[in-house]
Amino acid sequence: MAHLLGAENVSLEFPTKKVFDGITIGVNDGDRIGIVGRNGDGKSTLLKLLAKRMQPDDGRITHRNGLTFGLLDQADVIDPGLTIGQSVVGDLSEHIWAGNPKIRDVISGLLNDLDWNKQVGELSGGQRRRVALAKLLVQDLDIVMLDEPTNHLDIEGVAWLAQHLKARWSNNSGGLIVVTHDRWFLDEVCNLTWEVHDGVIEPFEGGYAAYILQRNERDRSAAASEARRQNLMRKELAWLRRGAPARTTKPKFRMDAAAELIANEPEPRDRVALSKLATQRLGKDVLDIENLNYKIEGRELLHDVTWRLGPGDRVGLVGVNGAGKTTLLKLIQGGLQPTAGVIKRGKTVNIATLSQEVRELDEFADERIFSLIAREKSFFVVDKKEVGIGQLVEQLGFTQAQLQTPISDLSGGQKRRLQFLRLLFGEPNVLILDEPTNDLDTDILAAMEDLLDGWPGTLIVVSHDRYLLERVTDQQYALLGDGSLRHLPGGVDQYLELRKHSLSGHASSATVRATEKSKDAGKPALSGAALRDAEKNLSRIERALEKLSTDEAKLHEQMAAHDQADYAGLAELAAKQAEYNAKRDQLELEWLETSEQLQGK
Repeated sequence: MAHLLGAENVSLEFPTKKVFDGITIGVNDGDRIGIVGRNGDGKSTLLKLLAKRMQPDDGRITHRNGLTFGLLDQADVIDPGLTIGQSVVGDLSEHIWAGNPKIRDVISGLLNDLDWNKQVGELSGGQRRRVALAKLLVQDLDIVMLDEPTNHLDIEGVAWLAQHLKARWSNNSGGLIVVTHDRWFLDEVCNLTWEVHDGVIEPFEGGYAAYILQRNERDRSAAASEARRQNLMRKELAWLRRGAPARTTKPKFRMDAAAELIANEPEPRDRVALSKLATQRLGKDVLDIENLNYKIEGRELLHDVTWRLGPGDRVGLVGVNGAGKTTLLKLIQGGLQPTAGVIKRGKTVNIATLSQEVRELDEFADERIFSLIAREKSFFVVDKKEVGIGQLVEQLGFTQAQLQTPISDLSGGQKRRLQFLRLLFGEPNVLILDEPTNDLDTDILAAMEDLLDGWPGTLIVVSHDRYLLERVTDQQYALLGDGSLRHLPGGVDQYLELRKHSLSGHASSATVRATEKSKDAGKPALSGAALRDAEKNLSRIERALEKLSTDEAKLHEQMAAHDQADYAGLAELAAKQAEYNAKRDQLELEWLETSEQLQGK
């Protein structure tokens, strides 16, 4: 593989911190590198050094002669007076850029919902970010460097970007370097991982799953003071090994070594035990929504929505922007009233919400973390056990020294963590997380997920982070923009397929329509009786999965209410749960096979 760029014995020091200490790294043709590490450890700084936007104190950055590269960082600014079209393709004639498959694909994937002639200055921050990403991706470059490219992208956008980047480097020509906290994206795209920590860069082969395995092996040989971190990584490995039920592929890393490491590791969550605890805290009624409608400015945003959540349910909610996710959350909390229908909340329900904003902390700007925490809580209860606040604070990445930091001086990620802590202090039994991954690094996300594993309440998560949804929720639902709420027995993959079908024939420009037609060209499709049979079979499978979910919920109630001393009875219930698990696996496999037939694969 040809060498593209490198850093030789590079050191960099800021007034208060040594960022890099004599690092030497290289990028070759075919390298797709994911950069991970704690916030503030130098990930974005590394990109700027490699792009020569910043000079090191010692050492040198080398580029191959004639190397072309582009960097999308978090501060990129586009001339607000330009239109979207001018920003992305410049002065290229329409027949030139419209005839380029790569440019058409980028426009379709990132800008399909935007007016091509709209000025950049009229766009939101997220829209401007997408324009900047599109501007970079339409170019022919040897190396593409991306700093948090999935920010401001929904699940569809992240899936498209992953596919685009994999196809772009399918011939192993050129390189990709990406900083992201999106773990699904890292596994999907990257074949190498660099961990930035303590002034060094440690390379690992493979994506996120392989990185977790190798890092775990490294940590197991560390000092006893690392025991807590090792246990957390082993739990993360247990999740990666077992995988979400709807996944169709397994992470590509040494499964035999992983199996040995986690042979005695329990499931990330004991669903039966948590269901029992949740029933004790919540009662049997949590949330019943019947025939709900909600209109705003003459538009029916939600139509005939019926949704029931019980104690211990963990659900993920996905949907396009404007489909009504935030509105539905506000209706659940009581902040809005439905136009029609009924929302019934259980008498013991105590709802807490982690919103997308961090303004809730503004009133405490002059306080220090320690004083705010000490005033609100001295301990926290998980699974009937008292957990010291100091332990929680440490688990979510706050050092003792940081506890004296004024809240006004905290970074976005630190404020996000403090928000989450304050929610847990109130010991809610229904927790709503609205885009909880914003500004958080992978270590903190794993710690948050670990806390949620032992939290015995009902959980609703709205997120574009596919890994998080599959990790902490057991069922997913979608708002598809037509007012309805749909169960997704096939998980996020099913949602993406539903969106793909709903968008076909509704593209906003001739260019995008041409792109979609070219993608579909040559695909065999079912027709006539075979098509009708497949559609009927898919409906049958989805009904069976819905019924299975209902039966499982009833079984969990029986388990929670059953005499714990009756081992024979508990064994029968456990056997029935095993039957349900096997039946679900079979139904989901049938669903995936039937969906592929309908897609013509």
